[in-house]
Amino acid sequence: MPVYTLDQFSRMIDHTNLHADATHADLERLCQEARQYHFKMVAINQVQAAFCAKQLAGTDIDVGAAIAFPLGQTSIAAKVFETKDALQNGANEIDYVINITALKERQYGYLENEMRQMVATCHAVNVPCKVIFETCYLTKAEIVKMAEIAKDVQPDFIKTSTGFGSAGATVEDVALMKTTVGEQAQVKAAGGIRDADTFLAMIKAGATRIGTSSGVKINHELKARMGNQSTLSI
Repeated sequence: MPVYTLDQFSRMIDHTNLHADATHADLERLCQEARQYHFKMVAINQVQAAFCAKQLAGTDIDVGAAIAFPLGQTSIAAKVFETKDALQNGANEIDYVINITALKERQYGYLENEMRQMVATCHAVNVPCKVIFETCYLTKAEIVKMAEIAKDVQPDFIKTSTGFGSAGATVEDVALMKTTVGEQAQVKAAGGIRDADTFLAMIKAGATRIGTSSGVKINHELKARMGNQSTLSI
């Protein structure tokens, strides 16, 4: 059974505030909590990259910009431009939403081209690229097809959800994504992960990164579960 320290769990968390009405005070608090609990990343809307990069300067916490969020309904050129702008403004991780219409229309060449351009843009500056499927809108066959494309293109992560769709991550979808993509990409689970039980279930299913706005709560629950022990087996 894998064994984790509390800090290793924290380093799996992308601490998230993607609300349209988030103020600078909200984002400052997000960054402060990320520093306090040593989360891996803050996940924010692209326009907030510069502000959060300034808050986190000198730390090992990444700034993750959401691209074409949350619908994915922009052109490849627009996604690449938005990505480059985010990177120039201090983002050092990118999460982008696929064109779901293209998937529904079985435009697999388009989706592969989109993914290749986005991955190339990120990898040119050594930045991780995460591909958001928005699984709540997809059939199992569509999830498998996107994971097969990713297996060939090799983004850093394939990701379940934006958290703004009709549903978030499920253990079943995480397991399906991981089984399909194998070791060619990692899996990020996001959407509806609000407690330690769900967090641990997603990791057991194959996720290595968790997007959540409940990172502080989850950290406290994991710490309580560990008690006097320094590690937790799952």
